[in-house]
Amino acid sequence: MYLDLSYNSIYGIIPPVFGNLTNLKVLFLEYVGRCGVENLEWLSHLSHLEELRMDGISLAKQNHWVDVMLSLRKLSYLSLDGCELSQVMYPYSSSFLNSSSSIHNLSLANNNLTSSMYSWLFPLTRNKILYLSHNMLDGIPKYFSSLCSLEWLDFVKNSAVVKFPDFLNNLSGCTSLTLQWLVFITKNLYISNNQLNGTISEKLWELPKIKVIDVSSNFLRGVPSTNHLSNLSYVEFTDLSSFNLGPRFPKWIQTLKNLTRLHISNASISDTIPLEFWDAWPSRLRYLNLSSNNIKGEASDLSSNFAINSVIDLSSNKFYGTIQNVSSAVALLNLSKNKFSGGIYFLCQMVDGFLEFLDLSHNFLTGQLPDCLWHFKYLKVLNLGHNNLSGRIPSSIGSLMELEALYLYENNLYGELPLSLKNCMSLTSLNLGANRFSGNVPVWIGENLWGLYVLILRSNNFFGTIPLQVCQLPNLQILDFSRNNLHGSIPSWLNNLTSMVQQGMLPTQNVHSLSTSWYSSGVMYELLDGEYVDHAMIEWQGDEHEFTRNLGLLKTIDLSSNNLTCEIPYEITGLYELITLNLSKNGLLGEIPLKIGQMKKLLTLDLSKNKLSGGIPTSMSQMTLLNDLDGESHLTLNSNPLNLQDTKENLDYVDFPFPENVQEMKKSQVPLVFGKNVGDGEDIDELDRWFYIGGATGFATGFWIACGILLVHRHGRHAFFQFYDRIKDWVYVKVMVFVVNLPDIKCRSPQPLVNPSISPKLPSFLDVSSTSTLFPALPIPCIVYVNPSEPPGHQSSSRAEKREKPDGWLWMMVIPGDRPISPLDLKCEKD
Repeated sequence: MYLDLSYNSIYGIIPPVFGNLTNLKVLFLEYVGRCGVENLEWLSHLSHLEELRMDGISLAKQNHWVDVMLSLRKLSYLSLDGCELSQVMYPYSSSFLNSSSSIHNLSLANNNLTSSMYSWLFPLTRNKILYLSHNMLDGIPKYFSSLCSLEWLDFVKNSAVVKFPDFLNNLSGCTSLTLQWLVFITKNLYISNNQLNGTISEKLWELPKIKVIDVSSNFLRGVPSTNHLSNLSYVEFTDLSSFNLGPRFPKWIQTLKNLTRLHISNASISDTIPLEFWDAWPSRLRYLNLSSNNIKGEASDLSSNFAINSVIDLSSNKFYGTIQNVSSAVALLNLSKNKFSGGIYFLCQMVDGFLEFLDLSHNFLTGQLPDCLWHFKYLKVLNLGHNNLSGRIPSSIGSLMELEALYLYENNLYGELPLSLKNCMSLTSLNLGANRFSGNVPVWIGENLWGLYVLILRSNNFFGTIPLQVCQLPNLQILDFSRNNLHGSIPSWLNNLTSMVQQGMLPTQNVHSLSTSWYSSGVMYELLDGEYVDHAMIEWQGDEHEFTRNLGLLKTIDLSSNNLTCEIPYEITGLYELITLNLSKNGLLGEIPLKIGQMKKLLTLDLSKNKLSGGIPTSMSQMTLLNDLDGESHLTLNSNPLNLQDTKENLDYVDFPFPENVQEMKKSQVPLVFGKNVGDGEDIDELDRWFYIGGATGFATGFWIACGILLVHRHGRHAFFQFYDRIKDWVYVKVMVFVVNLPDIKCRSPQPLVNPSISPKLPSFLDVSSTSTLFPALPIPCIVYVNPSEPPGHQSSSRAEKREKPDGWLWMMVIPGDRPISPLDLKCEKD
């Protein structure tokens, strides 16, 4: 009656004696392993068979397999996914052309089928559900309009270009009576991830009882008119992502009162969301995705109209305001890359929540992390990075027993890491970089968090030594302790980092998935509602780059910008799978390990700004992958006592043996990038060259624009030169005052008497006002105050400039001449 051998590793031929099981009703042979089929004749003896699954079994040599399936009169479910049906030469015989089948559910996905297969598909099509996804179809034939029982058509991910209006016309090409019947009962249409183009035909919006519309990831455009909205009252599932709905927000969506799933991400919407949008659905949404648009507005209240295990994704928009209320039923909340502000105390209101993914990164959130995280016992991903959060990490974080990824980077958090964090033993990615954390690097990271493959503590205030326990993490691939205050030596146990040593290990899976169930017409569907991909900013060849889906392929150690001393341990050369090693800006001593050439997968090596000495190991010529980046790879050794130049003759001042095979290194074209050398103008790279060219061009352009304005604008020209004169005079006086006030300079006069009557607000002066004495030519510059009540006398050839003083005196800046000044009431400023 029932036989299921699916999902095993069985090999050999499926025995034809299975044909003797004449009472068999259900036979599942999907993905049994490396099994083959000699012929399918034995299937025709299973006259009671109702369900047959043979997914993954090659039928490439099974001619007339369609005849066999048509002979099974009770067969209602047939699944032949991935059976290489496109390679069958003669899928059917002419004697079965007029036969009909009882198959209601037919799945032929992932067979590389082209439109030529429609000739043999016709006898099999009396279906309610038809899966034709993952093929190479460029449309559907006209006879599909006679499939009046069709309820579900899955046309996902077909690689050929399809014109959507033609596609829909072939679904509605019957007589008017038949067409109405077809339109009435067609309920689900999946045509996502194809290459459909053109405008959405109005026939799509005229399907009155359609429940599912998925036309995502195509090149389509068009929206329903108000005349069609009443026909869409049954729609429960809408996926119009990567569909040109914009630029206005599609308010017609609010009329779909039965909607439970809405996905309109990357839909070119640039508008303000209506306030009534959040209260539009009495049916309670299970999935809402408005991400990657340019939507503005507030989303302060997300507490209603969301069912249990629902998804809210508003990321990469321009939402603003505070986050006040969020439903406890939400399983995924992604509000990242917006303009939200204020605190995150709304988390304490989500009592007994179902939250699994929380991403509030890249906003303007402030305040402290609330100490109520024990509410989220299902939480797997917590990302609060790139905000303005402050304070300490609360101890309640230890309650997140299911936590897999924790991102708190680029905030103002401080203090020591809480001991309770060691309870989060499911962690695989921990990024606390760019904060103000302090204290020793905790030993318990290596003792308790054994699943870590990403550990980033960069740009903090950690001190002490690197704990040996960190070297015991078998899955660690990314270790970044750069820009801290660590001291001591580099642990020699680094070769215990298994994932950086063993070759051939599979890349780490850095995708966290969320799946939920969706019910429609009494049928449950398992849906992938969300993915969260681990990501990190990694210093790569001198610049920071963000790694996302390829993060699991990266293997790097960055201990730069610390106070590490002693020698580089030779054990580090056993990290055969390491791609990036940065030990720069420390105080490392001794020689480069002789066997460093064993690290043949290194793309970036930075040992600059240390105190290394000795010789360059000849084994470095084996690091040929340094050449695979076509000029982008780096080997940096500059600012050390050792240095390489282009030729051996330039190395006479360095005390180390030059590699004999340096010519081989040159022939292999391994780029060695060192610091700029004195007198070597060719070290200016392309970026610097364009920087200078751009600077010179900008200066010349700005200069001549300014000159041109002064030439043509008379009033502006006068104002500019007046301003210039005032500035010149002010600078000149200031400089002269400074020179006069120097300690070794005196303003000389024949009668150096201090005048006690001078106001205390002014500096002391020498009174040289005697009318019977000539004031000699001044040997140095001097500030001279003149009483305007005295008659002016003879002035020497000394140049003088006259200005008004606030108290009624005048002052002159006198530059000495060759003749004396006549007697005046002069007061020369004393140093």
